[in-house]
This record gives sequence, structure tokens and C-alpha cells, in this order.
Amino acid sequence: MTNFLAYDDVTDLNTLIQEGLNAKQNPFADQSLGHNKTIGLIFFNSSLRTRMSTQKAAQNLGMNVIMMNVGQDSWGLEMEEGTVMDGDKAEHVKEAAAVVGKYCDIVAVRAFAGLKDREQDYREVVMNQFKKYAGVPIINLESATRHPLQSLADCITIEEFKVRKRPKIVLTWLPHFKPLPQAVANSFCEWINHTDAEFVVTHPEGYDLAPEFVGNARVSYNQDEAFEGADFIYGKNWSSYQQYGQVLTQDASWMVTMDKMKLTDNGKFMHCLPVRRNMKVTDEVLDSPQSLVIEQAANREWSAQAVLKGVLQGL
Repeated sequence: MTNFLAYDDVTDLNTLIQEGLNAKQNPFADQSLGHNKTIGLIFFNSSLRTRMSTQKAAQNLGMNVIMMNVGQDSWGLEMEEGTVMDGDKAEHVKEAAAVVGKYCDIVAVRAFAGLKDREQDYREVVMNQFKKYAGVPIINLESATRHPLQSLADCITIEEFKVRKRPKIVLTWLPHFKPLPQAVANSFCEWINHTDAEFVVTHPEGYDLAPEFVGNARVSYNQDEAFEGADFIYGKNWSSYQQYGQVLTQDASWMVTMDKMKLTDNGKFMHCLPVRRNMKVTDEVLDSPQSLVIEQAANREWSAQAVLKGVLQGL
């Protein structure tokens, strides 16, 4: 594995899931692999699980870790080519990424969507500029359109908790008062479409995701119907893709409640976190044995470790 930006960088999903499960059983088995290697974690946005899990995974593999918050620990970075830099950005990514690549053997980057310009966001400018100029492998810690480390952790969690070979998995939109990116939802679709599952995406009208991510999933605008007989319910809010970045509704009836979970086949609830309690999902669901959100978050360490191992093996 050279880079890890999207599902297309994965050679074999089942093997990668198993690598994560192996790391969970024996976290330090490959500690010598990262000896005298350094990873740079570059954050343009806030983080809790991604920051801590990736640092822990790198340390499990014997790596040195350097973390930087762009604009706080560094100069603000200009991403566009050929621009006159007379604004608030003091350094261009051409120099910054190249320098970081001299200090680090692997660079991991987190940069959210701006939700103002769909074409700009879906070009993945930040991630692609680092890939172009760093000269070392790049790992996606969440980008404008994808969150692949989260999706791998989701696949590991489903593999651990599924009770039948071909589970029914439902991705449901949840209400929220401010616009959020489509990255987690896009990425979850992209990865689950490569597993053996009955996959349903449910949301209010106007919240259809980009077709290239939805793929073969069945789309339903009826949440109750979608939940029937489900093994896993994955909750996430996202803003409109068609009316880009807009909040079209805050319909509270889409919140996940225990009554809705009773429509499932003793289904498990998943969410990438952070989650706003009693707006997106009730306390009763989150605090119930059906909730996997903590196990899911814990698996972020093992998804990161599986990916880092693959990248280190390619150095």
C-alpha cells in the first residue's frame, strides 16, 4: 500500500479487516516495523478519536509521532496554484508539504469540506496537493468527501458483531441544526458496497448522496420501512449534496429512538461520534446493549494500525 486516500487504495478488504482484528489481539507484534520511522499528523480541523487512535496505532508499531494544527502550530497554507498570495495565507502547500515530507516518512492529513463550493470540495484539493508535493505516502484522516479510516473501523465492527453471513445494514440520515459534510456517509457507502450485505440508505427527500458513492445501495425515503429486519443501523447527519451544503429540514421524527430500533432484528446501533444526544439519537438507544458506538470508536485504533502496517511494509 502506497497511499491510503480512499477504498481504491485497498487491495483486499477482507485481508485488511483481518489485519485490524489481528492487531487488536496482539497490538505490539509488529513494533519493530516502525522503528526509526516518523509519521506527521496534520490537522486542519478538530479531532478526538482520529488524533488519539492514529497516534496510538503508530506508537504500537514503534513509530515517532509529530502532530501539527495548521494555522495554530504553523502558518496558514495556500492550496491553489498560481495565486497571488496577498491574503491571510503565509505559506504555499508546495513548500510546506515538501518540507513536511523531508521530516516524515508518512504524512496523515485531516481537512474537512468547506460546504460552499461542491466542485472545489469534491476535487479534494488539500489531500491531492499533499499527495503531489510531500513525496511520501499520504493517509486520509478525513477529507472533504471521505473518511476511510472510520469506514474500515466500521467494517471491523460489523465483522465482529454480525450474527449472519449477509447482514442487513442501514445508513440513516439524522436531524441536525447545522450543515455537516457528506464524508462519513459517502465513505460508509463506498466500503459497505464492497462487502456481502443487504445495504439500504434512508433519508428525507433532497438528501440523496452523490450517485458514485451510493452505488448499488437501495435508497428509501421511509425510515421505518428501511429499519425493518435490519441487523445494523448506522446513524449520521449530512447536508444536501444537490443543494450543496444546505440544511433542508431538521425533522425530529428522523431521530433514532428505541421504538424505531424495535423495528429491527435486534439490530445494533452505530455512529462515528461525536453525537448530539436526544437530537440525533435518544439516551435510551445510546446507553442500551444495542449500542456499539464505544466498541466502534475503539476499533479506530486497529483500523489505523492495519493501514499503517500496510504502508510501512511498502516503504
